Amino acid sequence: MITKADKNAVRKKRHARVRAKLSGTAVRPRLNVFRSNKHIYAQLIDDVNKVTIASASSLDKDVNLDSTSNVDAAVKVGELVAKRAVEKGVNSVVFDRGGYLYHGRVKALADAARENGLEF
Repeated sequence: MITKADKNAVRKKRHARVRAKLSGTAVRPRLNVFRSNKHIYAQLIDDVNKVTIASASSLDKDVNLDSTSNVDAAVKVGELVAKRAVEKGVNSVVFDRGGYLYHGRVKALADAARENGLEF
C-alpha cells in the first residue's frame, strides 16, 4: 500500500528530475504549479535573478469560488496568472508542472493560461 508520504516523496523525486532540465529567465520565466488538497498556486519565476515575477492562487480575493480545490479554481488561477504576466510584459514561459501528472487541475490551469495569452 502506498501512503500519502510515499506519493509526495515520489512526486518530489520526479520534480527534481524535471527541474534539472528546466530553468526560467527574465525573458522566458518558469510557470511553477503547486497544488495542495485545498488550494492551487501558480508562480512565474526568473531563476537567473531568483525573483518571482507574478503569482496567483486560489487564496486570492480575485478568485471568488465556493470550492478552491477543483478544476474551476485551477482555471481561475490560470487566467489570473496569465493576465498578471501579460501586464508585466511576459508572453512566453516554461511550464513546470511540479512533478504532478499533466491531468486534471494542472492541465486546467495550463490550458487557461494559454487561452489568456501565455505561450508554452
